[in-house]
Amino acid sequence: MNTELAWFKSSYSNNEGEACVEVAYDWFKSSYSDNEGGACLEIATTAHTVHIRDSKDHRPGAPTLAVTPTTWSEFLRTVR
Repeated sequence: MNTELAWFKSSYSNNEGEACVEVAYDWFKSSYSDNEGGACLEIATTAHTVHIRDSKDHRPGAPTLAVTPTTWSEFLRTVR
């Protein structure tokens, strides 16, 4: 599991050097993932978004998917 926080600039910050804030979220591996390099997901949650990524791809700018908590809950309900 990646224990490094993912930092990003707040959408309320500007590029003028004023009042810039960076925030971070912590990624954790899905309980359905294994340690053998198979199809693993990592998830990071915030109040309004669930971020999803491939646990094997930690490159800066690597693809992620962002959905609402409601969408994530519906997805989990459907796959169960």
